[in-house]
Amino acid sequence: MHAGPARGLALLPVHRATSSSGLLLAAALSGHGRLARHVAPRAVIGAAASQARLIHSSKSDQIHSSERKESTIAEIPGASPIAAPQEEQQPRNAPLSVLPLSMIVRSFATTVVSSSPTLLPPSLVIMNMLAHTTNPLFNPDKNPILRYFLKKTFYAQFCAGEDAAEVRHTIAKLKNIGFTGVILGYAKEVVLPEDEAQNLVGEAALTETKRDIEGEITPWADGTLTTVGLAEPGDYVALKFTGAGRLALTLLSKDAPPTPFLSDSIDAICKLAHERGVRLLFDAEQDALQPGIDSWTIQYARKYNTDPSRATIYGTYQAYKKCTPSVLSGHLALAQKEGFTVGVKLVRGAYIGSDPREVIHDTKEQTDACYDGIAASILTRQFGSTITGEGQYPNTHLVVASHNVESVRRARAICDTGMAKSTVSFAQLQGMADEVSCELVEASASTSKPAALPVYKYLVWGTTGECMKYLLRRAQENKDAVARTRSGRDAMWAELVRRFKATFTRA
Repeated sequence: MHAGPARGLALLPVHRATSSSGLLLAAALSGHGRLARHVAPRAVIGAAASQARLIHSSKSDQIHSSERKESTIAEIPGASPIAAPQEEQQPRNAPLSVLPLSMIVRSFATTVVSSSPTLLPPSLVIMNMLAHTTNPLFNPDKNPILRYFLKKTFYAQFCAGEDAAEVRHTIAKLKNIGFTGVILGYAKEVVLPEDEAQNLVGEAALTETKRDIEGEITPWADGTLTTVGLAEPGDYVALKFTGAGRLALTLLSKDAPPTPFLSDSIDAICKLAHERGVRLLFDAEQDALQPGIDSWTIQYARKYNTDPSRATIYGTYQAYKKCTPSVLSGHLALAQKEGFTVGVKLVRGAYIGSDPREVIHDTKEQTDACYDGIAASILTRQFGSTITGEGQYPNTHLVVASHNVESVRRARAICDTGMAKSTVSFAQLQGMADEVSCELVEASASTSKPAALPVYKYLVWGTTGECMKYLLRRAQENKDAVARTRSGRDAMWAELVRRFKATFTRA
């Protein structure tokens, strides 16, 4: 095991990832020279659905209630009866009670705005202006009054901090609440001017230039290496390839391999993560780029996912796309043939506004069935009508990245009944779906459960200005999921009422 990247990282003062641009990447590379180049099996999903319904006997649309629901344990067909755990006999806490009051109040205020047809549209206009402005007056990094307001409200709701000390404090606070860890991302994005974006054609666009290396790839690699250093062993780091700029975007759009310096940079990130026990989630992006991202994911999975017991590299699979089951089936076949481990981050999809409509499932029900079918197949390591294949299922590890309560409960049911053969983590965005996350935290704290339920929160770090585009996407996502946002708002209100009543009851 080489310690070069870790030593280089330790020498860099972390305030801004782009400070001392290039030093971190150079340190990581030094000493290494040029681095070498829709329905699951019916018995399973039926059992999971039955289990989920019986574990949560109250209506699924009432998960936002702060009062914990009673549950029972069902017998899985073909399995031995499972006795009801002793904890079911005891009084249950409200899941959101684990959150501090400040977080409850802030979440309630944020979801009030996000779920309001009157307040949200002007808020989106303002945030869009702040995310793309060139006027110093509206730049949070240059206007201290604006920065203070944003950092205490929206930034605090979704982001980890501006420097190493703040990020580590946020991670520690989340782990004290009961979360297993975090998925940490670097918020800074490379945004190309429109005239440059239109020139992403021809062979010249595939040539690696000094400008690409110094202006885009190196700052991105520095920031990502710093993020890996801020994450703790067992945590995840989200990696967005297009953050590396024009060249990466062009290569991905043509499904071409990374150029030498870019390849070395990605390799240095993977190597450091592997050495530190940090897992990398390669983000999915628009449909036009996804084949290239899949190719790069497999390239680095072959190299770093050699241990059956863990995966360093995770690909992201979007269940709303019709092709996802076949793509994942193909990746599993490659892993089966070549002997590497597959890491799967499963999401519904984040580019419904920009992906071609024909590549997306016709109905939400089809997307839900695809998501649940993939999750069940990976968890149980069984091929079926959704994920197809023959022979022994390859080694797989799963991140259930979902705010959908039913999908989370189905996956939980498989874990609770001991049917899961793959390791699994559950993840939700920081500041969103806290009612889902906290129910998982409470379930994971139960010592009578057959399997642990690791729960992670996804959040980004960077200056307030650097995080504005990320915050804008979160606001737009809430606009597209009004019912879920209202559920979150109602959850926070119910918890505030519960605490108010509890205060006067004690008095």
